[in-house]
Amino acid sequence: MTTMTDAEFLAIARSNPVNRELERRLAALGLPEGHLVAGCLFQAIWNQRSGRPADWGVKDYDVFYFDAADTSWEAEDRVIAQVAEATADLGVEVELRNQARVHLWYEKRFGAPYPQLHSAHDGIDRYLVTCTCVGIELASGALYAPNGLHDLAEGRLASNPLNPLTERFTEKAESYRARWPWLTVVA
Repeated sequence: MTTMTDAEFLAIARSNPVNRELERRLAALGLPEGHLVAGCLFQAIWNQRSGRPADWGVKDYDVFYFDAADTSWEAEDRVIAQVAEATADLGVEVELRNQARVHLWYEKRFGAPYPQLHSAHDGIDRYLVTCTCVGIELASGALYAPNGLHDLAEGRLASNPLNPLTERFTEKAESYRARWPWLTVVA
């Protein structure tokens, strides 16, 4: 059985120098409820176990924030532009989403309804694979992992009951298994 502490997770995630730099730069922007989330974090864990560099296979760097005061495309685009300017020299793609507005476009893009969220944590909670529900709060550097770290460390992929899209889960899990064959899918 593999165990992992919050401190161990943070150290491995931060062994990717882009993650460290994004935390530093984006914290300075003061994004409300800003979090670095998803693949750039959990892939570092799986990469370490596989003997690969922490940033191997990272397609993009996802950032969530929550601003219910203005859920317009224009407001989100302004923040996207601000983040793009702050990170342009890093040479990576940063994808930013205001979790207060996901319910406005999710069904059209993915074909399934999505509830109105009340925090950035609500968005992290709804990733398709439970062990990938992780984020680092930009303001404090604290880890948010609502499902713990055991399954992530073990490489156990389970469908998230908060977002039970079986076909999308299967696609995502198989994509992960193609890169990290030792991962297991659990019912």
